[in-house]
Amino acid sequence: MRKRLVCFLFLLSVVVALSGCGVEGAGTPVVEPAVSPVQSPSSEPTSAPVEESRGISPVRSLETPETLETPADPAIDVPSDVPADVPPDTSAFASELVSSAKLSLSLVERYQTAIPHKWGENIPGVRTHLVTQDKVIALTFDACGGKEGSGYDEKLIDYLIKEQIPATLFVNARWLSANPDMFAKLAGNPLFEIENHGTEHRPLSVNGRAAYGIAGTKDVSDAIREVTGNADEIEKLTGRRPLFFRSGTAFYDDIAVDIAHDLGFQLAGYNVLGDAGATFNTEQVYNALTKARSGSIVLAHMNHPEKDTAEGVMKAIPVMQKAGFRFVLLSAYPVE
Repeated sequence: MRKRLVCFLFLLSVVVALSGCGVEGAGTPVVEPAVSPVQSPSSEPTSAPVEESRGISPVRSLETPETLETPADPAIDVPSDVPADVPPDTSAFASELVSSAKLSLSLVERYQTAIPHKWGENIPGVRTHLVTQDKVIALTFDACGGKEGSGYDEKLIDYLIKEQIPATLFVNARWLSANPDMFAKLAGNPLFEIENHGTEHRPLSVNGRAAYGIAGTKDVSDAIREVTGNADEIEKLTGRRPLFFRSGTAFYDDIAVDIAHDLGFQLAGYNVLGDAGATFNTEQVYNALTKARSGSIVLAHMNHPEKDTAEGVMKAIPVMQKAGFRFVLLSAYPVE
């Protein structure tokens, strides 16, 4: 057991040493208008230029326990002399950590000097609709957490379950942390698929660009952590790695879009603003949803039970079903 612990601590120190950390971000940048034709009424477009991306600070490593002898210059690869008595699952876990660290380092090297030129909700690489002529609609509900709300809209979810309406749930790490039992129930219900709404609910950028007053990720390393931190947690809890990522505020710059793609995620946008950050009243939610067309992706929220999202959804769905629409998971069709 001592040998297992020593080996694992060594591997962990290597990963941490390689992963590094980003520099402090500058002040909150000004928001430029989203490219999407539908945006929250609270957004105030400006024409501020995109800032240059920043590099990352030197890497830091954990202190090495006195009982652990390590080489002076630890290699990136998993050591070839891993003790034979290390359980296979531990060795595989360590290999996965090292592989992830190597990918992160390669992305930092590739993008740390790149300058973004696009910024918004609907820029190339953000997928906004299902590729189909079928009369199907994908309902997606964000659970943001933190000061953006860690509540649970029980009325909404109970209605979807009762009526057997599939939905894709974009869960943020802060909401997950505040609602572990409910998360487990939702993840275990085949009616829903759990997707990634980020670790700290930030716009995804490489220079700290802000949207709706929320500062974006400040550099390449920060963007990587925003995407992978929550994905890792969801995978650990459910056994399934998310397919889709949606940033906090749904804003991205074009470099961050490339980073997310290189990490293996599709970026889930929308073309129907269902509740404008849970600010719409019942009639506004109803009107928004009933304007959806074949292949629409609807964005609404499930973390504000005190708002009118549930009432609007409950009013709209029977009308949409009567018009011949079905509801599907986001992964049921290709998206573009």
